[in-house]
Amino acid sequence: MSDPGEVRRTRLRIGVGAAVVVVFVGLACAILFSALAPKGQSAVVAPGDGALASESSASTATSAPSGAAIFVHILGAVANPGLYELREGDRAVDAVAAAGGFADGADQSGLNLARFVTDGEQIVVPIVGEAPVAGPGGAAGGAVVPGKVNINTADVAALETLPRVGPAMAERIIAWRDENGRFSAVEDLMSVAGIGEKTFDALKDLVTL
Repeated sequence: MSDPGEVRRTRLRIGVGAAVVVVFVGLACAILFSALAPKGQSAVVAPGDGALASESSASTATSAPSGAAIFVHILGAVANPGLYELREGDRAVDAVAAAGGFADGADQSGLNLARFVTDGEQIVVPIVGEAPVAGPGGAAGGAVVPGKVNINTADVAALETLPRVGPAMAERIIAWRDENGRFSAVEDLMSVAGIGEKTFDALKDLVTL
C-alpha cells in the first residue's frame, strides 16, 4: 500500500514542474512576439487622401487671398479676348490665364507678366512683329490703361504708364506708400517728393485708391 505522504510529495513535484514549464513557455512566447511585432512605421499620405485632404483644402481656402473684385479688359493675341473679373492684387499673368492663355503668334515679351493689374485696365497682347500699343505717358509694351491706376497696389511698371511719372518718381510713390501706409486720398500724392500741383493735376483723373 502506497504511503499517502509519498503520493502528496509526488503530486507536488509534478505540479511545480508543470508551473515552471508554463512560465518558460509564456516567457518564450513573449520574446518571440516582441521580436516579430512590427516596429514604428511612417507612411506618406498623398494630397487628396481622406481627412488630410479636407484639412489641407480648408487651410488653403483660409489662407487664399480675398482682394476686392476688379475688371480687366484683355484683347489681342490671347485665346479668348474679353472682359474678365479678377481680384485686387492679381498680376498680368492672371489676366492672360483668365483669357485662356496666349494665342499662336503672341509676342510674350511684349507684356510684363509680373506686374499688378488695376481695375478698368485694358491689356493688349501684341503679335510678334506688331508695333506695341502706346499707353498714357508714351509707355509701350502691350498694355494701355484708359482706366485708373490704383496707387495703393500699382507696381513701378503700372505707375510708369501715368503721365509725368518715370522710374524714379514711381519708386518714390512706392517708397512713400511703404513708409506711410495706403494712400487715404488721391491728394496724398502731393506729399510725394517731386509731385507738385501741375503734376498732380495731370494725375488726379487717372488714379484711384
